[in-house]
Amino acid sequence: MKNVKSISLALQGGGSHGAFTWGVLETFLRDERLKIEGISGTSAGAMNAAVLADGITRDGREGALAALERFWRSIAKMGRFGPFTRSPMDALFSQWNLEHTPGYALFDTVSRYLSPYQFNPLNFNPLMDLLEREVDFERVRQCDKIKLFIAATSVNSGRIRVFHNEELSAKAVMASACLPHLFQAIEIDGECYWDGGYMGNPAIFPLIYDCKCRDVIIVQVNAIARDTTPTTSPEILDRLNEITFNSTLLRELRAIDFVSKLLDRHELDESKYKRMLIHRVDAAEEMLHLNVSSKVNAEWQFIDYLRRLGNAQAEAWLAENFDALGERSTIDLVPMVEQ
Repeated sequence: MKNVKSISLALQGGGSHGAFTWGVLETFLRDERLKIEGISGTSAGAMNAAVLADGITRDGREGALAALERFWRSIAKMGRFGPFTRSPMDALFSQWNLEHTPGYALFDTVSRYLSPYQFNPLNFNPLMDLLEREVDFERVRQCDKIKLFIAATSVNSGRIRVFHNEELSAKAVMASACLPHLFQAIEIDGECYWDGGYMGNPAIFPLIYDCKCRDVIIVQVNAIARDTTPTTSPEILDRLNEITFNSTLLRELRAIDFVSKLLDRHELDESKYKRMLIHRVDAAEEMLHLNVSSKVNAEWQFIDYLRRLGNAQAEAWLAENFDALGERSTIDLVPMVEQ
C-alpha cells in the first residue's frame, strides 16, 4: 500500500482512563496507512500495549482489535462486582466520578492509614489474575511485529526499569501498574517495583534509541495544565497526582526540544543525532471534569464513553495531521515545557 507511514506510540497510564487510549488504538489499527513500530507504555498504557501485541501476533490487526475489546469488556465485567460502582448521587450529579460512592470513600479513607500489606495481607490481586487469563505472554515475548517498552519504578533504587518484549510477563505489566497505596510491590528477579509513572509516564527514550522512525505520538490521559487552583483536600491530592505523573514526560520533552534547537543551529551533527517529531492525541477539555476517583470506575458505560472519545479524537487528529508525519512535529514543545 502506498504512503504507509511508521509511527511509535507513547501510552500514558491512568486506570480506567486507559479506555480512551483503547479508542485511539482502534482508530490507528484500522488505518492501513499507519504502521506501528514501537510502543512505550506505563500502567494502563502497558496493559493496552501487551494486549495489542498478543492480538496482532495471533491474528494481525483484526486480532489486536478483538483482543483489546475482549480485555476491556473483562475489566468492566470485573468492575461490575467490585466496590467502586457509582452511587445514585454520583450518577446524577458528578458524571463519572465516585466522590459520593460509599465503597470508594471507605477505601480512600482506609488506604490513607493502612498499607496494602495491612489491608490485603494475602496479596489478592484480581488485576494480575485478569492479565494472566486474557494475555498469552509467551506469544507477547515472541512478538516481532511491534517493539514493546514497559516502564516500572524500582522501589529500592528509584530508577526506571524498562521491560522489552522478551522480558514481558503478567508480573512485569503489573509492576508497571503497581500503585503503592493499592497493591503490594511486585517482585521480579529479587527486585521490587512500583508504578512506572513515577519515572516514566510514558518513557520516550526507548522510542528514540531503539526505533528507526522519528514520529512519536503521545496518547495523553493526564492533564498537564488547569485553569483553577485546587482548594479542597481531594482537589489538591488530584492535582499533585497529575503533576507527579507528568513530570518525567515533561523532562524528556524538554530534552527533545533542547536537542532540536541545537540541530536547528547546526551545533550538533544530524547524522549522529536523531531529530524527533512529536505529536499528541488527547481530549483535555472533555477529561478535565474527571478526577482521580473516576480512574477506578470500571462501568462499561464509562469505558465505552472513553473508547468512543478516543475514536473521535484520533480520527480528527489523523484528518488534520497525517500529512505531517515524517515531516514535522504537530505540537509546540516550548509552551509545554516552559509554562
